[in-house]
Amino acid sequence: MIVENRRTLLLKKFAAHGFLIGFIVVIMFPFLMVVSISFREGNFSVGTLIPTNPTLEHWYLALGLEYTRADGTVVQPPYPVLLWMWNSIKLGIISAAGALAIATISAYALSRIRFRGRMAFLDSLLIIQMFPTTLALVALYAIFDTMGGISPVIGLDSHTSLVLVYLSGVMMHIWTIKGYFDSVDPALDKAAAIDGATPWQTFRFVFLPLAVPIMAVVFVLVFIGVVNDYPIASILLRSEENLTLATGSRFYLSEFEYRWGDFAAAAILSGIPITVVFLIAQRYLVSGLSEGSVKG
Repeated sequence: MIVENRRTLLLKKFAAHGFLIGFIVVIMFPFLMVVSISFREGNFSVGTLIPTNPTLEHWYLALGLEYTRADGTVVQPPYPVLLWMWNSIKLGIISAAGALAIATISAYALSRIRFRGRMAFLDSLLIIQMFPTTLALVALYAIFDTMGGISPVIGLDSHTSLVLVYLSGVMMHIWTIKGYFDSVDPALDKAAAIDGATPWQTFRFVFLPLAVPIMAVVFVLVFIGVVNDYPIASILLRSEENLTLATGSRFYLSEFEYRWGDFAAAAILSGIPITVVFLIAQRYLVSGLSEGSVKG
């Protein structure tokens, strides 16, 4: 047995803790700067970390409330931040739920049902996913511009159109959930079949409960991707009331005016839905991420 010197162990412990503390400081510093800017008087991006004259003006405006300054000036909220935030949450939940349903059923079929061309289909899904979505922006604009002539619901400036685009990105999630199903013992299928279960009942009552951790991972990933998306939403959405928080925040930083304080408050608000979803699903995330990568 190797016995290390007690002093050496103590030094290693201090070094490890020092590294972790330094790493956390590096990670947290940009966030603390944004928090500082949101409480800073005026719209300035530079200044001390602790504001000299802290104010709640930017938070009042971000929450849609008018703010009265010390000189009596009443400032009205320039933009509907809470409406944009609700649009982001709504699109995130609908897209994540839809992508999860499509990916889970497809992954089960591709994992448990043998049919001709299955592997070629899987490989084609993976290859298609390799191309970045930004390459398709022009095509997406042209498609939904044309579809808008048939029905405004599936045209430009429609949340339905945006959800359809987000649902088209389920290929990678199908692969992820399929890897999870591949790791399940095939004996469960046979046991369910012996008990008289149909393929749907086997999926619904045996595999679906087992797949909750990886489903939580996919839901969180899709939700975060939708809430943070800017390129696709900025192309398809036009009117101010339909914008998401990520796309609407660009108005704070125009070529004529930089509202750094308002932008910082809106940026912090945009992280709240993601944090809440992450906290709800965190009990499943570790096991889902590790077990989903067992097989690919």
